[in-house]
Amino acid sequence: MKPFFAALQFLTIIPVSGKLAGGADELKRSVPYFPLVGLLIGLAAAGVDRVVFMHLPPLPATVLIVMFLVGVSGGLHLDGLADTADGFLSARPREKTLEIMRDSRTGVMGTIAVVFIILFRVAVLEPIAFDQRWKVVLLMPFAGRIAVVLMMAFLPYVRTAGGIATLFQEKRSPLHALWAVFFFFPAWWWVGGWVGFALGLLPFVAAALFAAYCLRKVGGFTGDTLGAVCELTEVVPPLVVVVM
Repeated sequence: MKPFFAALQFLTIIPVSGKLAGGADELKRSVPYFPLVGLLIGLAAAGVDRVVFMHLPPLPATVLIVMFLVGVSGGLHLDGLADTADGFLSARPREKTLEIMRDSRTGVMGTIAVVFIILFRVAVLEPIAFDQRWKVVLLMPFAGRIAVVLMMAFLPYVRTAGGIATLFQEKRSPLHALWAVFFFFPAWWWVGGWVGFALGLLPFVAAALFAAYCLRKVGGFTGDTLGAVCELTEVVPPLVVVVM
């Protein structure tokens, strides 16, 4: 179980003992557990949502849930989204784009991207009815972590050295992607029956489109684009439900 605890330690702020999580070798083998960690985050967020929604009006309750989803990962994925926006929206050549993304400082485009994704997440979650909303909240981090696995499985890693995502290269496999997708569709069926099962494709369509953009822009993925695809995919489940 050390790879699972390594994934939990990497993807969340939950304190995990080093004896449980192991080291770099366990982290390399932790990718298949990313969807499970996403599901656990979703279950925790759904529970919090049920409580706050019963005691607060919809808008402040929604803001609190969005804060919880951001906070439980320590802002890891938002940081990746910000760096990706700074690089991709700079209109620079590939190497300069990658250099900008490596810079730890957040620029204007990164700040705008973070503000917009948080506002949009609040906007699409707030109108969802109480009896359906906790299920959607459960699916959001689940979908985001699966998107991370899909991008790692099918795109090449573009950096020659450095970066935390380097650790995952040795053990990644398309089988991880198949496992992740198989893991996800029963949850969509539970939320919306056969209609929900069919609509479960949409988060992966969004992830695939962004992955194609990353491939064209920089030739593959980086740790930052993994964070970005997680954030962008997370917002798809509530958007789908609102449109339905």
